[in-house]
Amino acid sequence: MTSNSDKPESAHHSMWRMSVAPMMDWSDLHCRYLHRLLTRHTLLYTEMVTTGALLHGDVPRHLRFNAEEHPLALQLGGSEPADLARAAQLGAQWGYDEINLNCGCPSERVQRGAFGACLMNEAQLVADGVKAMRDVVQIPVTVKHRIGIDKSESYDFVRDFIGTVAEAGCEVFIVHARNAWLKGLSPKENREVPPLRYEVVAQLKRDFPQLTIAINGGFKDSAAVAEQLECVDGVMVGREAYHNPWWLASWDAQFYGAAPNTLTREAVEEQMVDYMEREALAHGTHWYSIARHMLGLRHGLAGARRWRQAWSDHRLKGLPAREVMAIARAPQGLGAGG
Repeated sequence: MTSNSDKPESAHHSMWRMSVAPMMDWSDLHCRYLHRLLTRHTLLYTEMVTTGALLHGDVPRHLRFNAEEHPLALQLGGSEPADLARAAQLGAQWGYDEINLNCGCPSERVQRGAFGACLMNEAQLVADGVKAMRDVVQIPVTVKHRIGIDKSESYDFVRDFIGTVAEAGCEVFIVHARNAWLKGLSPKENREVPPLRYEVVAQLKRDFPQLTIAINGGFKDSAAVAEQLECVDGVMVGREAYHNPWWLASWDAQFYGAAPNTLTREAVEEQMVDYMEREALAHGTHWYSIARHMLGLRHGLAGARRWRQAWSDHRLKGLPAREVMAIARAPQGLGAGG
């Protein structure tokens, strides 16, 4: 873990100033390793892990992470306070820096489990879950949620939700600035169709100045992030961080006052190949499942398409990662267009 003495320039900032969102099928430990190479200070989140998966499944498979990933939060999906408490204990024992409760995912599978966004309709149950977790762990317990359910745009609804959950001791809320429509939209559509209403999150911060309020939803450039940091405590970035990871390389300097980053994309790629080799030796992980997370590393550059094609070409899966890197970097590569 990075010691506090290693990061004096970020000490005066909230731990939630910048974060990368929990993203199903994307923000696994390999993706997070890449992101940590690019930014030392940004808070990283796991994919959502259900309490059932932890209490009845393969705990190491769900909770293993690289020591370099800190600061790192575990996001839980669940609604039963006793189960949440046991899962939070596991997260703390494994060394996570925060436990986050998902009250924002609108997928039908999550709804069938009676958690995710539908929990916003049961604020007292969320409060009970938060209290149960806080009673058994010393690390922060936080909540990620939407600003409303379905097409109701009542500000009172989200204000009262936060008020109730804050009474249980939750001090940090990460607010996705869209409603969650529980019927008629896919999870992907739920990230795009309901309108963004940043002004609601700003109002929440005004109404709850004592709480840490971070905003999530639709951020694609540093100017938009900087604008939000004028009125809330933090910004969480999701899809853009995944598709354009090089953006993260500027965050420590822009948002934490750190020295400018001297990294190059080539150096990051080489460090990822080193990581692929270590993972193969230690865990039998194939480089292909790691490489998928760095396909956006050359986003917007000439030749990016050909480079991406080499790293994602299933015909090359039998080669060592280092040879694939050489092919990806070769002037003509696989003969594909740039």
